[in-house]
Amino acid sequence: MEDKNLHERYQRQVILKGFGAPAQNALLNAKVLVIGAGGLGCPVLQYLTAAGIGCIGVVDDDVISLSNLHRQVLFDSNDIGKPKTRVAIIKLRMMNPDTKLVEYQIRLDNNNCLDIISGYDIIVDCTDNFASRYMINDACVLKGKPLVYAAVSGFEGQVAVFNVVGKGKERTGNYRDLFPVQPKKGEVLNCAEAGVLGVLPGITGSLQANEVIKLITGIGAKLVNQLLTYNAIHNQFIVYEYNSSIQSSAFIPANETDFLKMNYENECTAYIDHFGINAEKFDEMLLQSNTKVIDVREPHELPFVTEFEFTRIPLEELKRKLNEFTKENIIFICQTGVRSMQAAAIAADHFDNSSRFFSLQGGIVAWKKIHEMNHNGN
Repeated sequence: MEDKNLHERYQRQVILKGFGAPAQNALLNAKVLVIGAGGLGCPVLQYLTAAGIGCIGVVDDDVISLSNLHRQVLFDSNDIGKPKTRVAIIKLRMMNPDTKLVEYQIRLDNNNCLDIISGYDIIVDCTDNFASRYMINDACVLKGKPLVYAAVSGFEGQVAVFNVVGKGKERTGNYRDLFPVQPKKGEVLNCAEAGVLGVLPGITGSLQANEVIKLITGIGAKLVNQLLTYNAIHNQFIVYEYNSSIQSSAFIPANETDFLKMNYENECTAYIDHFGINAEKFDEMLLQSNTKVIDVREPHELPFVTEFEFTRIPLEELKRKLNEFTKENIIFICQTGVRSMQAAAIAADHFDNSSRFFSLQGGIVAWKKIHEMNHNGN
């Protein structure tokens, strides 16, 4: 970093103790791919460009709409109807003309994903749908690319760093270690359905950008094998720890040929077939004396359960308490059936026995809805 203008532009972070010119040079030589130029992508792109990333790829096939503007602060009213990638790159170049910006005004899919991510050091997932998240995760595992992930909905956001080389050259956990299989359509609401507080993607995306900078420069503790959650209403940060799972890795395509055959829009959810039980089967098993129900939600989560007995063990505490389980059948429940599916897989992996662990499909939300419908019908 010999150029005087470069030195002045980044002077305030170069003088940081433990950062210095070596870290800044690492940023200047880095290539980062940002997938999604929406609520998360805007702050990620702005802060990475300002920080001096040498090359940033921007992937998005969408155009700017009025409903985007309360959270996608890189855009304004004059940009409505224009491609997000085009507008983003124009404005980012004005922020920092020294950063090389590459536009991909396309939708990432099986056919182009592997080729595009191959040219970058770090991948940043700023998408807003499960099909893309699982596809990007699997592609990064196959290509050995670190992945910085985030998601937002309502008042809550989450951030994690996946697929990083550990001290023993092993890879850290990936997205499927947290969420092995895609939820069914409608089980988890997206931002368009649940809404999102405008500042939340800004906070969450900034945390993503911070993790990218730490990965590139080697400074600080990274969110590897951890999921950070942020609640904007309660100003609450919680970090959950997790480990990689043999069970979840079985759902990642074995090679690039298998990856090309995947249908992420309608991914086969074998875990649901294996562990999942519907509401009718759940009610039937509740009547059996050898059945135990475990709620893996946090204590504050709604709706509360009063209709049957259960034990609460939040998911992050589950592994520490597995040895307390006896030989009864165990049904895991949660909000929408995603965490309970993971809990069943964790327990089955621990005991090397999947025949006595179950997950309530659709979670307690769906179960209560079915019972309300049956009650009203009667």
